[in-house]
Amino acid sequence: MGIRIGILTSGGDCPGLNAAIRGVARAAYQTLDAEIVGIRAGYRGLIDGDYQVMQQHQFSGILTMGGTILGTSRTPFRNMRLVEEDNVDKVHAMKMNYRAMRLDCLVTLGGNGTHKTANLLSEEGLNVIGLPKTIDNDIFGTDFTFGFHTAVDIATDVIDRIHTTAASHNRVMVIEIMGNKAGWLTLYAGIAGGADVILLPEIPYDINKVAAVIDERARNNKFFTIIAVAEGAMSLEESQMKRKEREAAWEGAGTVSQRIASQLTQITNAECRAVIPGHMQRGGSPCAYDRVLSTEFGVRAAQLIREGRFGLTVALKEGRISENKLKDVAGVPKPVDPNDQIVISARDINISFGD
Repeated sequence: MGIRIGILTSGGDCPGLNAAIRGVARAAYQTLDAEIVGIRAGYRGLIDGDYQVMQQHQFSGILTMGGTILGTSRTPFRNMRLVEEDNVDKVHAMKMNYRAMRLDCLVTLGGNGTHKTANLLSEEGLNVIGLPKTIDNDIFGTDFTFGFHTAVDIATDVIDRIHTTAASHNRVMVIEIMGNKAGWLTLYAGIAGGADVILLPEIPYDINKVAAVIDERARNNKFFTIIAVAEGAMSLEESQMKRKEREAAWEGAGTVSQRIASQLTQITNAECRAVIPGHMQRGGSPCAYDRVLSTEFGVRAAQLIREGRFGLTVALKEGRISENKLKDVAGVPKPVDPNDQIVISARDINISFGD
C-alpha cells in the first residue's frame, strides 16, 4: 500500500516554493509508492478541508515559477487555539481533516509562524516535516532559507538602479528593504549594492551619525549617498520605547524610509528621497541558487518520509543538507549578530550602520 503525502504552503509567498514542492513530489514518486495531496491556501485549507489529489503532470514545468501552485494564506499561530466568531476549533479541524484526507504525513513549507504551527501539529500526534522558506532568512538552525538569495538579487538590482539616478541628481536615496525583525536581506543587498549606510533592526541608529556620513561624503566631492534600511530599523530612542509607544510616535509619519529621508533633509539640507520596492522583492522566478536549494530541501523531505522520521524541519548546515527537530527551531529568532563577520567586513570597507 502506498504512502499519502499532504503538502501545503503557508505565510507569505516567495521564489522557490514551487521548486520545493516539485522536489518533494518528484523524489516521492521516484523512491516511494506515493500519492500527493495538495492542500490549498495553507493551514486555512487544512482547517477547511480544501484539497485535491495531485497528478504527476501537475508538478512539471513549475521549477522556474514564482509564487505557489497551491496558494497560500496567513493564519497567525497566536490564533490557532482560539475559537473565533466562526466557532471553529482550528487544531481539532486540522487533525480531523488530516485523517479525512487519509494522510500518512504532512509537509509544510513556510517561515517562523508556519514552523510553530507545524510543531503544534507534531505535538498533537501528526507526522509533520517542515521546509524553511522566507526571504528574511530568519529561521533558526539553517544557514539559509530558500527564497532569500532571489530576494537579495532583486533588492541588489534595485540598489544598482537607484545608484545611477542618485549620482546624476546628487541625491540621498533611502531604499527600504523588507525585513521587519531581522536585517539579513538588507545586510546582504546593502553590501552587494554598494550602499554607504545600512540600517538594521538589530543595530539601532543615531540619525546624526547617518547625517555625518552624508556630510563627510560631500566634503570628499561625493554628493550622493545610498542608504539601505530594513523596514524594521529603529533609532536609538525608538529602540528604548515599548511597541505601542513606537507605533504612536510613528502614526502619520510614513514608513521608516520616509521618516529617515525627512529627518536627513532637515539636518543636512541634502535632497533626500525614499524608495520602497515593496513586494516585488518576493516575486518572480527563483534564482539558480534557490532552485537548487529548494530542490535539495524537497528531496530531503522525501528521504525523511521514506525513513519514517517526522517532527523535523530540513536545514542547510555548513553547506550540507540536514535537519532539525521542529521543537528546537519553532519560534526561535535568528537575528543578525552585530559581531558577525559579515558585519565586521562591512565596517572594514567603511559602510556605516549609523551607530
